[in-house]
This record gives sequence, C-alpha cells and structure tokens, in this order.
Amino acid sequence: MLSVALLAGLAGAPEQALAGRQQYEPMAASVRSALHAAVSDAGAPELLIANAGERVRWLQDMSRRLEKRIPDPHYREELLTAVHYEATRAGLDPQLVLGLIQVESGFRKYAVSSAGARGFMQVMPFWIKAIGLPEDNLFHLRTNLRYGCTILRHYLDIEKGDLYRALGRYNGSLGKPEYPNLVRAAWEKHWGYQALRLASDDRGSRAN
Repeated sequence: MLSVALLAGLAGAPEQALAGRQQYEPMAASVRSALHAAVSDAGAPELLIANAGERVRWLQDMSRRLEKRIPDPHYREELLTAVHYEATRAGLDPQLVLGLIQVESGFRKYAVSSAGARGFMQVMPFWIKAIGLPEDNLFHLRTNLRYGCTILRHYLDIEKGDLYRALGRYNGSLGKPEYPNLVRAAWEKHWGYQALRLASDDRGSRAN
C-alpha cells in the first residue's frame, strides 16, 4: 500500500497520512464491553520493566533512535513511556508498536489519513462511538496509543495470534502483504531490541 520511498519521505510530508483504514465490524456486547474497559484505563503510564537499569537502557536506546523525528527530549520520553505502557498492558511488543507508528504516521501526532484516521496510530473515529466516550480525543497522545494498542490486540485475538492477518485488519488491507511487511521491516530494522540477560535471571532459571 505504501512504498518504501514514500515512507522515507513521511517526516517532511504534509500532516496527512495514507495508512489507517480499519473497517467497522459488528461485535458482541461482551467484546464491546471488554474493549471499552481497556480504553478507559486511567493509570499513569510507566515503563513496565522490572529492572531499573534495564528501564534506563531501553529508554535511552529508543530515545536515541527517535531523536531525529522528535527533537524534544522530554516529549520523546513521554511518548516512549506511553508506548511501552500501552503496548505491554495490551500484550504487545513495544518495539512492534513503534514500527507500526513509523509506518502509520511517521510519528506525527496530528497526522490524518485520506480515510480520516487520526494521530500516531491512525485510529478511525468510529472507534470512539463503538468502544469509547464522546469526549475522547484521538489526537491526545495517551488516548491515541491506548485505542491503537487495544484495537491491534482485538484483531490479534480475532486472528488467533496471527500477526500478519491482524496487521492487515488494522490497516484495512486484510490478505495483502504490503502493509504487514512494511510494519515488520520497520520493527526489525529500526526498533529491534535485545534486553540484557541479568545474573538474577540466570539464577532464577537454574533454580527452576
């Protein structure tokens, strides 16, 4: 759907994004209720990494990679902390979510797609009526990330963990390889991360 050349130019493009075309699908009341609860979370974002040193390492590493796109160090930290929190609580890899944001919006907070999707994760406005509250603002950093991660988790559940198909649903291009391949390439090339194996981890594994 998006060429690599187009992706490379997103940072300097007008505030319009070309991705983000989730399709509305009827859902059971129980599913709607669970999604509503997920997007209503009001907990303060934090890095959900147990080891303090690893928290610092992850944040510094990701901040360095994001510096050219978001020069303000405080805003970078706020964004990365929120991404990590929302992704982790949704059972997603935070680096996957960073790759998705790169493809969807080029890290532009106010990006709007030709289909009307909004913000970092290009969330379609119909989701507010479907699972949110009328006052929810999809250009709000935390709200956008919470919706986006919740929606991707929902699609993963529908597809029984098949990330390729879940990403296709997220982009409204189910069955086509371009978008899932772009997200995976961005994830692996720009946001891949290997956590340090700590001595305490080794002791724990030997004890088991």
